[in-house]
Order: sequence, then C-alpha cells, then structure tokens
Amino acid sequence: MNPNDWKLIVLALAAIGVLVLLVTRLKVNAFISLVIASLLVGGGAVLMETPFKDAAGKITPYTMLGVAKSIQDGLGATLGGIAAVLGLGAMLGKLLAESGGAEVLAKRFAAMFGPERIQWCIMALALAVGLTTWFAVGLVLLLPILLTLTHETKQPFLKLTLPLLSCLSVMHGVMPPHPGPVVAVEALKANMGLVLFWGFIIGIPTAAVAGPIFARIAVKRVEANPPAVARKSNQDPNLRAPGFGLTLLSILLPVVLMLIATLAELTLPKGNHTREVATFIGNPSIALLVSVVFATWSLGTNCGYRLPQLLKFTESSVAAIGMTILVVGGGGGFARVLRDSGVADAIGRVGEAAHLPPLLYGWLISAFIRVATGSATVAIVTASGLLVPVLAAHPELNPHQVALIICAIGCGSLFLSHLNDAGFWIVKDCLGLSVGQTLRTWTVCETIVGLAGMLFSLAAFYLVGGTAK
Repeated sequence: MNPNDWKLIVLALAAIGVLVLLVTRLKVNAFISLVIASLLVGGGAVLMETPFKDAAGKITPYTMLGVAKSIQDGLGATLGGIAAVLGLGAMLGKLLAESGGAEVLAKRFAAMFGPERIQWCIMALALAVGLTTWFAVGLVLLLPILLTLTHETKQPFLKLTLPLLSCLSVMHGVMPPHPGPVVAVEALKANMGLVLFWGFIIGIPTAAVAGPIFARIAVKRVEANPPAVARKSNQDPNLRAPGFGLTLLSILLPVVLMLIATLAELTLPKGNHTREVATFIGNPSIALLVSVVFATWSLGTNCGYRLPQLLKFTESSVAAIGMTILVVGGGGGFARVLRDSGVADAIGRVGEAAHLPPLLYGWLISAFIRVATGSATVAIVTASGLLVPVLAAHPELNPHQVALIICAIGCGSLFLSHLNDAGFWIVKDCLGLSVGQTLRTWTVCETIVGLAGMLFSLAAFYLVGGTAK
C-alpha cells in the first residue's frame, strides 16, 4: 500500500456520489453526468500527481490531457465492443415484434408451462441463451418475448423481469466462454470443466434467490409497468404470422453460432481452419448480423413484408436506442478514467493488506473494483491477476477449490451495479424504468447475486476442502 491508495478510493466514491446526485436529484443528462464524474476523478488524480502507465509501459504523470484521452479511449473501446451488438439486437427484436413472432413464442410457452410456472419458463430461456451470449445480447433477444409474456399472462412485470435478469447476469459473470471467467481460468490455471460444473451448481441457486425469490418482495415495493408491446404497424390482410419453429430458430440462431464457436475453441487446436471459421461466425457481432439477415427472410419477406417496410423497421429500432448507446459509451469512459487514475490498483493493494482467505480475498477485490469501475470484466481480470501469487502460497488448494474461487470472483464482479455500469443503463432503457426503479430492482438484484454467489461458493469451498482431488 502507498499513502495515496485511500485518497484515490475516497475520490472515486465521492465521484460516484456526485454522479448519483446529478442523475437522480438534479436530472442532468446521464451522459453529461458521466463525463463530469470522469473529470472529477481525473482532476483529483492529477492534483495528487498519480503516475500513469501508457500502453508501452512508460510511466508519466497523469495530466488533464491524459484524462481527456482516457475518456475518449474508454468510450471508443466500450462502443467498439457493444454498439453493433445493441444495434443488431434491436433490429432483430424489432423484426420479432413487428412480425408477430414474439406473440407466437409467448403464447406457445405460456400454454406449455402454464401461467403459474411462467417464471421457470423465463429462467430456462435465459439460462439457455445466456450460456454463450453476452448479457446485452441475451437481453435484447429475449426482451420482445418477455414483454409479450407479461401482457399475455397478466403477471406483474417485475415477477418475470427479475428472473430473466438474474439468470443472464449469472451466466455472464461465472460461466465460460464469457471473457471474464475465461481470463480467470487461464490466469489461475484452473480446470475449465470444473469451472463449468461449479458454475452451474453455484449459479442456478444464486439466480433463483436473486430472481424469483427477490421478485416476490420487489413486486410489493416497486411499481413498474412494462413498455408497450410493439404491434404490427401494418394490418395488411396479406401479412401472416411466422410459424413457431421458424421463429424459435430465428431467435436461437445467434446462440447456436456462438455455441459452435465455443465448442471449436475448446476442441480444435489453434491455427485450425475450421476453428478460425467457427470463431469468426461465432463473434457476437457477426452472429447477430447473420441472424438479422436470416430474420429479414424468416420474419420479414416470408411473412409478406416488403423490403422497404423492413428497412423502416430496422432504422426505427436503432434510432430508439441512440441515447442508450451514448450513455453506455460514457460509462466506458468513466470506467477507463477510474482504471487509469490508479483506483483499481489501489483497491487491490488495500485488499491484499487485509490477509483474507483466498476465496474471500478474491471476492472482495472483485466486488470493490466492480463498484468503483462499473466493469465486471475489469473486476474479474484484476482480481484473478492479484490472486496468482496468493494461490501460489496455498498449494494445498485442490482443483475444485480453485474453480470455486473463480465462481466467487465472478459473483463479486456482478455486485452492486449502479450508475457507472453500462449494464445499468441498458437495463433501465430496455425495460422503460426510471433511475430510481432501476436502483431498487436491478441494483438490488445484482447485489443479491454477488452476496448469495459468494456464500454458496464459500460453503462449497469448505465442503470440498481436503476431499476433492
């Protein structure tokens, strides 16, 4: 630890407090608020003469020009990875809604599961889709089905929404092939199969606590109405609804392509031509592009729509999420400033000085960095990197315990999502919630995921200690 560590942590907490105040109390535009919070952290770090390490490893004093570049780079890096995903996902969702495909799926699922078990239907869909897709991809894919099921079954909106969010979130945080868990597996030399096994064992009950169980409380305390379901804008009698099988294929096609890419990466050697092709097609942006092109036929021309109508649908869907994309980018800029200013490193050093058991240490570091930077991936990567020397000092840990440490780190990376997290704004805008409603639902849900996942992992950690080899 160095004398500036606590100062940097207090500075980050103060900036987060200002961010919350600007957005919730003063009603300042969220993107502008994120930039202001970024400048506050960066300016404070400059005054403290915080050193900055550039991409080449050269250490120089952090300057205000450097702060501006951090905001720019963070915004670009975030949107570079997610803008196409959000845009293409919105297009696919619009085609699903306009064609009546969402209504077809919702009615069939409601008939199969029954209204009293519709939560488990939502969880099953979220687990299947979320296993290989990013959180944002899964949400935009399943959103039209969620909204239609809510209207069809007359269930409270949050009763169906929270199970969906909890399952998608847990899959993103603890299950390979998502980037954070994969990095942790490589850094800590864990067994991929055991991480997948314990990911399901820990993840499913965690999602159940944060989803259906928490939803029973949330529906009594938070009043939230679902956004209107998009109806067919053209009642032309020549139009027809798509079939159930074709609609299901359209929604699962990106999942299948990403799953094929994952299997190829796990089973084929690097440099293999088939692996390279599968990895390319399974890239989230490419998989969604292929799916949108396929849906243009399956949910579009096949149902009687003309190409100019489909063009209008896709253009309007992207226009509707313009501010969401900008705010997500602003969150990425804020996260980059927090990282470049040394906040993440400071949190790591403070946690290391506490001399905690490896699992609790990893969870705490991951949770602290998540709260400070808003990035689950940054939290997992940083925490797993800090744990490498810690695990080296504990050779008695068996492979099952190492896998459970990774699960705990993943759950910590989901803890307390708030206004500096891009996912917070995606959830808010996709579900039509206010900032206050999102804090009382999504933020609490993520906090429960973090705590419950840690407790389940800790219990299993001591249960398998000394017995599993």
